Amino acid sequence: MNLSLKNSVLKSLSELLQQNKSEIIAANTNDMDSFPEMDDSMKDRLKVDLNKIDGMIKSLKEVAAQYDPEGKELYSFTREDGLRIMNRTVPFGTILIIYESRPDVTIEAAATAFKAGNKILLKGGKESYNTNMLLTKLWQKALSENGVDQGYVEYLNLSHSETQQLIKENTMKVDLIIPRGGERLIQFVQENASVPVIISGRGNNFLYIDEEVDFDMAVRLVVNGKQRISVCNAIDKVLINRNLRSLDERVGILVSSLKEKGIDVWGNSDISKICNEIKVENDAATLCEEYLAPKIYLSIVDELEDAIEMNNQYSGGHTSVIVTNNQSKADKFMQQVDCAAVYHNASSRFTDGGQLGVGAEIAISTQKLHFRGPLGAQELVTNKWFVYGEGQIRE
Repeated sequence: MNLSLKNSVLKSLSELLQQNKSEIIAANTNDMDSFPEMDDSMKDRLKVDLNKIDGMIKSLKEVAAQYDPEGKELYSFTREDGLRIMNRTVPFGTILIIYESRPDVTIEAAATAFKAGNKILLKGGKESYNTNMLLTKLWQKALSENGVDQGYVEYLNLSHSETQQLIKENTMKVDLIIPRGGERLIQFVQENASVPVIISGRGNNFLYIDEEVDFDMAVRLVVNGKQRISVCNAIDKVLINRNLRSLDERVGILVSSLKEKGIDVWGNSDISKICNEIKVENDAATLCEEYLAPKIYLSIVDELEDAIEMNNQYSGGHTSVIVTNNQSKADKFMQQVDCAAVYHNASSRFTDGGQLGVGAEIAISTQKLHFRGPLGAQELVTNKWFVYGEGQIRE
């Protein structure tokens, strides 16, 4: 499919979203009302309002503005015998996206894969069924209006067991699976899929406050990192250097700032002695946990190396932040922390395809192959060798 046709579909879809805002919100309200027992994190991921629809529209326009991921020449070589060899990007083929809540995935992730020339199979959760079905209907209308096969974007209304069977047996000839959900889902896909899998991993992100620091900045970054509790780029753990000047006073300021925002502050007995507003939790297992809740865990470390070690041992490999005025410490931290995105004096909340210039993303990969971090259209291709000859044979 050529670039202009793909972009025309994306343009049509953005117009359909604009025209059907009230219908989308009505369908989403139906979903929200059907599951009143959801926790706040799930509600935040499921809810679609005017701002979220505008975000979908914006992402479609951003993806349409990008250059074509298909057909990009990666390498070329002409042999002495005239044989021309090229390596170019090509689509994966068919991508299965399995996700929970987040109806915007139906638009943004599918648009990303579509721009790269892939067909998309969507399997959302039962909690977002009505919203997803309407958004898929708009997708297929946009495809049809431009004379493109509606099979490019298909929603799978499968039961839990049917989805598991699809993963195990690959009855729909899927080329790539991207699971976006809890650890049980991701583990099942990893253990049972017979095709490549890209892991959109959990958050559990760490922020380290060095002793050489603009502390007001550090507080702002921690609070902003907890601005939304349901997102994978939220901060869950804060490590504070023991040598921070006026440690007791500053820990108190940080705790007060978080509690003002409705965030429960936890820590081990070491830091709770500094501030009695911190709830005690000594179980080290909490260091591995992604909270997805109004909760944050504070810990004292002796030096930079301890912060690096704790990141690499316990974090989800998603995002990590250092707040320091010392550039050499920042460089060391950013080089040695094994995360998809590392920050110096900036909020973890920027780990997002749109914020990092990728546009709409299909996932944020925490694995090292085939790509790491926000996966945009440019990353949803593989490569293929094209060899042009005139009868050459190998002697």
